[in-house]
Amino acid sequence: MKGKKKTMPKNDVHEEEAPLPSEKVPSPPVSDSDSDSDYEDSSADDGESSASLDSLSESELEDDSSENGGSSGNVEAEGTESSLDERSLQDIVNGEGSGSENSDLDQQVVESDSSEDEVAPRNTIGDVPLKWYEDEPHIGYDIKGKKIKKKEKQDKLDSFLANVDDSKSWRKIYDEYNDEVVELTKDEIKLVRRLLKNQAPHSDFDPYPDYVDWYKWEDAKHPLSNAPEPKRRFIPSKWEAKKVVQYVRAIRKGTITFDKPKEEDGPYLLWGDDSGSTEKSNHLAYIPAPKQKLPGHDESYNPPLEYIPTQEEINSYQLMFEEDRPKFIPKRFTSMRSIPAYENAMKESFERCLDLYLCPRVRKKRLNIDPESLKPKLPSRKELKPYPISCYIEYKGHEDAVTSISVEASGQWMASGSSDGTVRVWEVETGRCLRRWEVGEAVSCVSWNPLPDMHILAVSAGQDVLLLNTGLGDEELQNQIKELLWIDSSTASDDSGDKAPSVSWLKDDKHMGLRLRHFKTVTAVEWHRKGDYFSTVMPTGESRAVLIHQLSKKLTQKLPFKLRGLAVRSTFHPSRSIFFVCTKKSVRVYDLLKTKLIKKLDTGLREASSIAVHPGGDNLIVGSKEGKMCWFDMDLSSKPYKILKCHPKDINNVIFHRSYPLFASCSDDCTAYVFHGMVYSDLNQNPLIVPLEILRGHTSSNGRGILDCKFHPRQPWLFTAGADKLIKLYCH
Repeated sequence: MKGKKKTMPKNDVHEEEAPLPSEKVPSPPVSDSDSDSDYEDSSADDGESSASLDSLSESELEDDSSENGGSSGNVEAEGTESSLDERSLQDIVNGEGSGSENSDLDQQVVESDSSEDEVAPRNTIGDVPLKWYEDEPHIGYDIKGKKIKKKEKQDKLDSFLANVDDSKSWRKIYDEYNDEVVELTKDEIKLVRRLLKNQAPHSDFDPYPDYVDWYKWEDAKHPLSNAPEPKRRFIPSKWEAKKVVQYVRAIRKGTITFDKPKEEDGPYLLWGDDSGSTEKSNHLAYIPAPKQKLPGHDESYNPPLEYIPTQEEINSYQLMFEEDRPKFIPKRFTSMRSIPAYENAMKESFERCLDLYLCPRVRKKRLNIDPESLKPKLPSRKELKPYPISCYIEYKGHEDAVTSISVEASGQWMASGSSDGTVRVWEVETGRCLRRWEVGEAVSCVSWNPLPDMHILAVSAGQDVLLLNTGLGDEELQNQIKELLWIDSSTASDDSGDKAPSVSWLKDDKHMGLRLRHFKTVTAVEWHRKGDYFSTVMPTGESRAVLIHQLSKKLTQKLPFKLRGLAVRSTFHPSRSIFFVCTKKSVRVYDLLKTKLIKKLDTGLREASSIAVHPGGDNLIVGSKEGKMCWFDMDLSSKPYKILKCHPKDINNVIFHRSYPLFASCSDDCTAYVFHGMVYSDLNQNPLIVPLEILRGHTSSNGRGILDCKFHPRQPWLFTAGADKLIKLYCH
């Protein structure tokens, strides 16, 4: 109604419990000057609602304001300084009064005093902000224009004690506008509860009423509409299809997630050990003590006769050391009543306690891993074909062990050297021997010039290296080869500047070629990819153990580096000016243009025997005399990427194929291993190494097996030379 001022919002109710309905609330304290006031306690009877201070007559307000300066016109109730906060509202919702009063609120609603709605507020300042009166002694003006004095505020201790004694303090709200405390009625509390629960203010309002069908269907003879069924009822909705697509995309992106089903606890061991449970990292895990060994048959009171030692055995125990002497000697008793007390029971119990108390225990996690899962998943051998499998041709003719073989660049011809002092040239497809040379000494190495038009063969025998004209090719090519192998003077020394030349270039009239005389035995010869340079290796630790020769200028030069260890093999990089020197312990990589050491590869082997460089140039393999083969990835590390233990005896040679991802090794165990070695262009992917085949067929002679192996330059074929005087060709 007009002139009514709501006193409930933005104020706090006190946080105490609700009073019981049967209790009577004492009257609020009044100052001494208000002793003659006609105010009475409106909450004396629970059946009556609290009377509003606004219903007082104007004469009483005038008398009180004149006598006490307006101070007695404000009722000073307990909890006047408390405000309506969220906790007190929640108390109202939860009904933190007495149980009987809450039940009364649920069952009946007491009507409020209608006189409260008819009485205008005492404060008539209008809509003036109350903060203007914060520093003033009065709160406003009454209907007569007199100042309404502010009541005196209690301190917190007095307010708390008053709230303890007042059982209805939770229903009182401080009216800041009129500076008074108003007690909520039961129906107002009911209304506040429904609002806080997001319900309708009135309980008789139903937001979801039952649908009332206004149409009468009993006597209906005609349909409501005789229109035909629309087409959209029979066609799938495009809008729904778009929505489904949006949901599917959102699920894939992860913007829409689903709640994972709760995992039910499975079966567990009721009396089992908790050692398999996961330990928490924030505290020390309990480690159970190790269990004692259970007694066996020999500790039985009636053991079998074979467990009972004889008197001689018992006497022999006395001669043994105390550590080796048995701790318990079995004895036989007819019944349990005749068993005496164990003499070492207390001693063993005490030692057991000391072990449990003093000995530290460490939990060791045991990994239950299937050994098969640790094996690398390799592709099938059928997917890696072609590779050599079976023997196709045998080349016979040498009278002693075949020490070295070499295949011509076109793959049509093959050269071989033997310990019988002969060098032969074979036709690969037919096995026919085309040429034969007698060099007079055991041949250690043969190497064909890599150029397809330059049919020159390098042969090392003792301290000499022979450059032979094989006689292949047309007349024009033969003229070029003869001109290249011709030398002006009878001798030509190297340009190393030493007093004693390390190599002498001589003309060999017997074989129509050149002879390079070294100061020590030559063990290996290797050509450069351009066909004009070749290197020779002598097993010595001097700096001139590895020499590089230039055929066109008839010059020899030693490496400008100091070697560490005995040189075994040397080879050129397939595409760059890099030179590899393999010693017994390491591999040194040199840059010939910059004349400096690039990298040193530590093999970790007892003695290296051979080396081969991948056609890509970034990977190489090293064979050893202990049957191990090391794969090096020079971009990865100076340590071996893989160490393959495949042969039980010495590895004599390792070789890469020029075009196929294959590499092979041969050993004195009369076997040759063929591997698949794929090197990827992606630097993040490691090389793939897969063993493919073990080739057998050679026999051992004087403890030696297969001495050399070479791949065909164009086909996946492998040539092997053995100590049994045979050369075999394995095809796919």
